[in-house]
Amino acid sequence: MSSGRTAGTVNGGISFWFARAGIPAPREPLPGDTHADVCIVGGGYTGLWTAYYLKKAVPFLNITVLEAKFCGYGASGRNGGWLYNGVAGRDRYAKLHGHDAAVRLQRAMNDTVGEVVRVAAEEKIDADIHRGGVLEVAYTPAQLARLKDYHSVEIAFGERDRVLRGARETAERIKVNGAVGSTWTPHGARLHPAKLVTGLAAAVEALGVTVHESTPVTEIRPKHAVTPYGTVRAPYILRCTEGFTASVKGHRRTWLPMNSSMIVTEPLPAALWDTLGWEGRETLGDMAHAYMYAQRTADDRIALGGRGVPYRFGSKTDTDGRTAPGTVEALRDLLVRFFPAAAGVAVDHAWSGVLGVPRDWCATVTLDRSTGLGWAGGYVGSGVATANLAARTLRDLIQQDSGQAGPTGLTALPWVNHRVRRWEPEPLRWLGVHGMYAAYRAADRRETSSSRADSDPLARVADRIAGRH
Repeated sequence: MSSGRTAGTVNGGISFWFARAGIPAPREPLPGDTHADVCIVGGGYTGLWTAYYLKKAVPFLNITVLEAKFCGYGASGRNGGWLYNGVAGRDRYAKLHGHDAAVRLQRAMNDTVGEVVRVAAEEKIDADIHRGGVLEVAYTPAQLARLKDYHSVEIAFGERDRVLRGARETAERIKVNGAVGSTWTPHGARLHPAKLVTGLAAAVEALGVTVHESTPVTEIRPKHAVTPYGTVRAPYILRCTEGFTASVKGHRRTWLPMNSSMIVTEPLPAALWDTLGWEGRETLGDMAHAYMYAQRTADDRIALGGRGVPYRFGSKTDTDGRTAPGTVEALRDLLVRFFPAAAGVAVDHAWSGVLGVPRDWCATVTLDRSTGLGWAGGYVGSGVATANLAARTLRDLIQQDSGQAGPTGLTALPWVNHRVRRWEPEPLRWLGVHGMYAAYRAADRRETSSSRADSDPLARVADRIAGRH
C-alpha cells in the first residue's frame, strides 16, 4: 500500500463482515448420492431464502442446499449492506411488458425491504438493521441533472414518498463535500451482510432443510445436481449461484461475474461524526457513472465500495477477496473526496467480490416446467433485497407447477421466465467490460471539471457497449 493510512489494512480474508462476525463452524459435505424433492445450488441469499420460504409453505418437502464453500462465501457475505428497493432491468421490463407491469415489480420491491426486516425480527436474526432509507447525492452539474431525472422517473414508477433535496437540505442530513442535491427514499435499510446470511442459514436448518457445505456443483441437468462427492436427484434443481454461475458446466457465458471492491475505516470518534452528520444512518450513494455505495456501520465505521478491476479474463472469480493495492487507494481517495475531514482515518480492511450481470442487465426468475430446472439472479449489485423477492417467486412457481397452488401476483411479475442471450466469447467480453468502465471513469473525471449539465458523451458510448440502451 502506498498510503500511510492503508499500511495496516487487512486485504482479503473473504470480507470485513466475516472478519468481525466470524466464519461459522463448517457443515458436512454431501456424503454421497441422495434424493430430495428440491435441490438448491448455492448457499447465498437466493438459495437460503428459497429454502426458507419453500419449507415454511410446505413443511414436508425434503430440501437440500449445496454450497461450494460456506454459506455467504460469495456476494451475500461481501456486499455493501444495502437492503433497498432497486431492481435491475425495470426500465427494460416497462418497454417489453408495459409501464403498469414494471410498476407492479417496483411495488413488490418496495414491500420486500419490509419483508426482510420482518423475517429477521421473527427469526431473531440480529443483522444490525437500521431503516434509514437511501440517500443518493450529486456533486457536479451533470450529476444533478441526472439526479433530478432519476427522481422524476422513480416518482413515475409509483414511489410517491421519495424526497428531492437541495444543497442545504442535503448538508443537514450528511455533509458530503460539494453536494448540490440529493434524493431520498424510505425504502431502504443498512445491515450487516454476514450476520444476515449466517442467521438465515441457521433458521433454514432449524426448519429441517439439509445444508451441505464444501460441496461444489460441477454440472446441473434435469433432475440432477452433480458434485465430486455424489449426485443429488430431485424433480426440481434450482441454480442460485449469481456471480459464481460461470463455474457451472455450460454456463461460462450465462452471467458475467463483475467485480466490486470495498474498504472499511477504523471506528470514527464522536467528534468526527459531529462534523459529518449522517445521524440518520442512511445508505449513501452518488450519481457518478462509476458509482459508489456506502454505509455508516453499527460500530461507527464508514464502509465504502465501488468498481476496482471490473472483470477477470475468462469469467474467473477470486478466492479470498484480495484487492489490488491501486483499487484500495482509489477507494480511499473517494472516501476523502466525499469526506475531507476523514483524511486522517485509517482503512482497516479491504476486500472484493463478484456480482452476476446478464447481457441485458435484467434480473430474472425462471422455472422451466418441462425440465424442473429453475434459476434466479443477475441482480447487478441489487441482490440484498432482490434475492428475497426472487426466492418468494421461485416458491410460488414451484407450488404452481406441482399443483399445490395457482398463479399469484408474484408469478405474474414481468421478470418471470425472461430469457436473455449469452455474453460474447473472449476476448470480446474482457475488452467490452474494461472499455466500458474506462469510458465511465473518464466521463466522471470530465464532468467533475465541467459546468455542463448534460452527461458526458463518453458515458453514452459506454451505455451502448453495455447494451443498456
